[in-house]
Amino acid sequence: MHSVMSIRSLLPAALMSLAACASAQAQGGSPEAKQFVTTDAPVIALTHVRVIDGTGAPSVPNQTVLIERGIIRAVGDSARVVIPAGTQVLDLTGRSVLPGLVMMHEHMFYPSGRGSIYNEQGFSFPRLYLAGGVTTARTGGNMAGYADLELKRAIDEGRAVGPALDVTAPYLNGPGLPVYQVHALTGAADAREMVAHWADRGATSFKAYMQIRRAELRSALKEAHRRGLKVTGHLCSVTFREAAAMGIDNLEHGLVVASDFVKDKAPDACPAGGVTASIAALDVSGAPVQALIRELVARKVALTSTLTVFETFTPGRPLAPIGAIDAMLPEARDQYTRRHAAIAAQAGSPWAALFPKEMQFELDFFRAGGLLLAGTDPTGYGGVVAGYSNHRELELLVEAGLTPLEAIKVGTLNGAQYLGRAARIGSIAVGKRADLMIVRGDPSVRIADITQVETVFKDGVGYDSAQLFASVKGTVGLH
Repeated sequence: MHSVMSIRSLLPAALMSLAACASAQAQGGSPEAKQFVTTDAPVIALTHVRVIDGTGAPSVPNQTVLIERGIIRAVGDSARVVIPAGTQVLDLTGRSVLPGLVMMHEHMFYPSGRGSIYNEQGFSFPRLYLAGGVTTARTGGNMAGYADLELKRAIDEGRAVGPALDVTAPYLNGPGLPVYQVHALTGAADAREMVAHWADRGATSFKAYMQIRRAELRSALKEAHRRGLKVTGHLCSVTFREAAAMGIDNLEHGLVVASDFVKDKAPDACPAGGVTASIAALDVSGAPVQALIRELVARKVALTSTLTVFETFTPGRPLAPIGAIDAMLPEARDQYTRRHAAIAAQAGSPWAALFPKEMQFELDFFRAGGLLLAGTDPTGYGGVVAGYSNHRELELLVEAGLTPLEAIKVGTLNGAQYLGRAARIGSIAVGKRADLMIVRGDPSVRIADITQVETVFKDGVGYDSAQLFASVKGTVGLH
């Protein structure tokens, strides 16, 4: 990254004549995208910018990042990188460039308020994610069957604007969940068939849910792994240890959903309120929890942090940022602010203790060498809004004890590594895809600067973050 690179050695001579090509030949040329595109030139130079490369390495000031047709071709000192004639040059003095966020527990739905139905946000959420700098997202659960697959296709073809999607199939769950959009598995054969069905139709990830039973999870894992696909889990009927021993790839949320510490837990049964009570009684630094962490790390089970959704249930925590509140449908805004006020006034909430325990668990897992991932989980009662919440997740990881550089790595390169795409995305390096976010300030020192997004590059096309945010004002909760 620090070496001097002559662009003449990297670009063919014919490229010089391509700088004047019409933007319709570049990505981002569809009518849907054009209204948000700030730059789609064939060759772009980001000059005098601070580079935070996503690897955890210290930031480097006064750099030039050269992009050719969506690929990073050079990174080096702005005084020494040679910029070819015809390049669109952007002076980014006072800005930082980071890899696009790779977020691992996102949804394209939002709670309706009654819990049994979740509304698909296929219009607002893709735009919000991209506006917030999310260039790749795994949908950590699917309530609308084919909708996420068709949305991914529309984004890939340029008919919709949003991040590259890793689509998770509809939930794999046993009976007992009062959500009408979730199928209740009838046994191991049903689990295998469901994985096969959705894999054949393009799903690339699977999620086991709270009431899944051990035989069903084992069957789902076997079928997914046979196809080279991964399975994550928000578990309860199955413990973390049981799932890790079966070979699950990822666990969602962390300690506060683990049923491992419930005394006399019945096999294949979710002990309902018993999980909260068992976690409240735990010392995270104690031997039982630390032993679980060591086992997860040894078995190479990743952990997805979703501190954003747990913060909404914790008294004394701030409201969502004003932009997120303005993005909500008026009815959704009212529902959210009323519930937040009620939680703030609640005495004796278990979350006052659970939230810091979760933070410590994630920090300890990370320090033990575990692969920590970042997600937001826009469920709960509506306070987690795409785009805005992705910034908040990184802020909360820093509050938990990670450094800003570590939190940025969790939100970028770690996600790419889990998805098997670290050779193409997740950090700023020559040859990688130009999925980048430009922010004012220096989030490597002050993580709150991550919220100051100006431009998001996806495949080398620059999108105006403010315009994307503005385009969905008042729609979250509707579509």
